[in-house]
Amino acid sequence: MYRASGLRIMQQVRGRISGEIQGVYCAVAPALKTFTLQQQVQQQQGRWTATSTVSGKQVAPPQVTPPPRHDWNRAVSEAERIVGYPTSFLSLRWLLSDEIANVALHLRKLVGSAHPLMKTAKHLLYNGKNTMQAWGLIVLLVSKAAGHAPSVPDVEQDKSAGVLHSQRALAEVTEMIRISHLVHNSVVNLQSSTQAGQDVATFDDMSFGNKIGLLTGDYLLGHSSAELANLRNQEVVELISSAVRDFSESEFIGERDEQNNPLPYKPGTFQRPSLSVGVDFNEHDVMAPMPIAQVLGNPEQEWECRNILNAGSLLGKSCQGSLKLAGQSEELQRHAYRFGKHLALAWQACLDAEPFQCPTLPLDATFSLVSAPVLFHLEHDPEMYADLEAGKQSVDNIDYDKIHRAILAGPALNKTKELQRKHTAAALAVLQHFPATDARQALENIILAMQDL
Repeated sequence: MYRASGLRIMQQVRGRISGEIQGVYCAVAPALKTFTLQQQVQQQQGRWTATSTVSGKQVAPPQVTPPPRHDWNRAVSEAERIVGYPTSFLSLRWLLSDEIANVALHLRKLVGSAHPLMKTAKHLLYNGKNTMQAWGLIVLLVSKAAGHAPSVPDVEQDKSAGVLHSQRALAEVTEMIRISHLVHNSVVNLQSSTQAGQDVATFDDMSFGNKIGLLTGDYLLGHSSAELANLRNQEVVELISSAVRDFSESEFIGERDEQNNPLPYKPGTFQRPSLSVGVDFNEHDVMAPMPIAQVLGNPEQEWECRNILNAGSLLGKSCQGSLKLAGQSEELQRHAYRFGKHLALAWQACLDAEPFQCPTLPLDATFSLVSAPVLFHLEHDPEMYADLEAGKQSVDNIDYDKIHRAILAGPALNKTKELQRKHTAAALAVLQHFPATDARQALENIILAMQDL
C-alpha cells in the first residue's frame, strides 16, 4: 500500500514540477536567449561595453577586462555528456524506487521539526554547488581518462561511454556509501529519559527522525555492500572497505560535544614535530591505519587528517579501485588515488571558507569548529579557545558571531584560500600523468570551476 501510494505521489509531483518548469522556461526563454547572445558578443570583444548617459551624451566608462571565470554547471554538464552519466538521473532513479518512496512518505512527518535529517535531505535533493552526487561522475571521468588494459573482454566494456560496466557500478557504490554516511551523521543523541518528558513533542520528532535516518543509512550501506560484492574483485572490496573504516575512524578524533559534533584541541596540548612527508596512508598497504597521533597539534596536518578520513579516502580509493578494475598499472592507480584525495581536500577547503565570504554571519547560521579557518585562527590567537569551551556540552552554546568576526580580522581566511590553492594545484599536477583526452580536460574544467565558486 505504501509503495503504490508512494509511486503515485512521486509521479504526480514529477508531472506537476515538469509543467511548472516548462511554463517558467517559456516565459523567460526569450530574455535568456537575448542575454546569452549579448554575453557571447562581449566575451568575443574581450571587454565589457556598458555605457552611461551624462547631460544627454553617452560616456563610456573605463574598459575593464574581468578575470576569466568558469561555469560550474556547464563544466558538470559537459562531463556528464562525455561519460553518459547524468548525476541527476541517479537521484531520480532512487527517488522513484519503492524503498525510497516509503522513506519519502515518512520524511513528510518530519517537516517543520528541527531534526538534522531534513537538512541533509534538502542538500541531497537540491544540491546546488554540492558535490555529494558528483563523486560518481569524478570516478567515471578518471576511469575514462586512464582507459583500460587491452586484455579486458569486450562484453565488460560500455563502448558508447568509454568505461567498463564494473566501473559504472563502482561509481554508484561510491555515491551510496557517501550518502549513507551523511544520513547516519544526521542521527542525534537523545536527552536522558528524565529530561525527555519536559518536551514530549520534540523528543518524539527526534526519536522518529533517528529511526528513519538509521534505516535509510543502513539500507544504502547494505545495498552498496551487495553491489560491491558483485564486482567479484577482492582487492577492490578491501580497498572500499578500508574507506568505510576511515569514515568511522574520523568520528573518534579529538573532543566531541554531547551531540558528537567535533571540537578542536586546546592549543598547546600536543607538542610534536610535524610530518615531513605530509599526511597520508601507506601506499603499499591501504589497510594500515593513518598515523593520527603524529599530526595532532599542527593545524594544517590535523585538518588534512580529519578530511582525508572523512571524505578524501573514499573518493581517492574509489578512483584507485576503478583503475584496478581496468587492469591499469600500480603507478597509475596511485596517481588516481592522489587525484581523488587532493580534489576532495580542495573542495572541503572551499566549503570551509564559504561561511566567511560575507562580513556578517547570516541569522542562525553556524560552521564547523574544526574547519580550516577556525584551526588556523586558534594557531594565530590561542585565547579564542576560551570562547569554544562553552561548546563542550553543546556547540549551540557558542557565540558564532563573535568567532566569525575574530576570524575575519585575522589571517586564517587567507591561509584557508592558500590551502585550497595548494590542493587544487596538486590535483592538476597529478592529472598530467593521464593521457590528454576529453575526460582529462573535463576534470580540469571541474577543478577550475570549483576555484571560482
